[in-house]
Amino acid sequence: MRFTILHFEKLESTNDEVIRQARSGASEGLCVIARSQTKGRGRYGRSWSSPPDAGLYLSLLLRPSIKTEFFPLITLMSAVAVHDTLETLYSLECDIKWVNDIYVRQRKICGILSEAIETDYGNAVIVGIGINLLRSIISQEISEIATSIEAETNMKPNKDLLVKRLLEQIDSLYELLKGQNGDEKIRSEWIKRSSYAFGKRVRVKLEKEILYGVTEGIGENGALILRLDSGDIRSISTGDVQELREN
Repeated sequence: MRFTILHFEKLESTNDEVIRQARSGASEGLCVIARSQTKGRGRYGRSWSSPPDAGLYLSLLLRPSIKTEFFPLITLMSAVAVHDTLETLYSLECDIKWVNDIYVRQRKICGILSEAIETDYGNAVIVGIGINLLRSIISQEISEIATSIEAETNMKPNKDLLVKRLLEQIDSLYELLKGQNGDEKIRSEWIKRSSYAFGKRVRVKLEKEILYGVTEGIGENGALILRLDSGDIRSISTGDVQELREN
């Protein structure tokens, strides 16, 4: 994939900028990076703290040729890419929390927001990635549940190198996804890197109910398979997952 990287001083949202350009005919590989965001967001429209230079705020345009039912695997693919980049560059022991968060020492260091849209130029998927770079991005209120590269390594990361390696990882995994049995291969790579894949006792908050159970893998489209306390099996396509730890 050929990447076209656009840098902005400030945006409301890098995802919104890529959506705008996708609808205007931008090509796959467009990558938008902002020093800060004023309306950065995560899943369910939640605010994503985006002070200047304290995080990597990046969004990438893909125009995938895979079946639309497999579009959710792009989030899993992106999580694997972030996981491997952080481990390779900074020797961080990362875990992928279903479906879109990267954790280090049980603290969140990265969130991913993928959005699929239809345009006059075909389907598009926008992958937004936010990585905490500096300690300053972590407020006192979230210091127990969030971390940053600087906090974990005592070094300020080189953002340009991080972007270069991350895009290389995404490119490699995207080719894997598009290839023969690509969906199966991406699921396998995700499972290898996530403690949430099997045997994790969790609480899942859905729009109208809360479920408790143990994870039993992921489905063809990346949905989390959950064995409920009742013994029933549920496939979870969207929801907030929290690990339940024994007291």
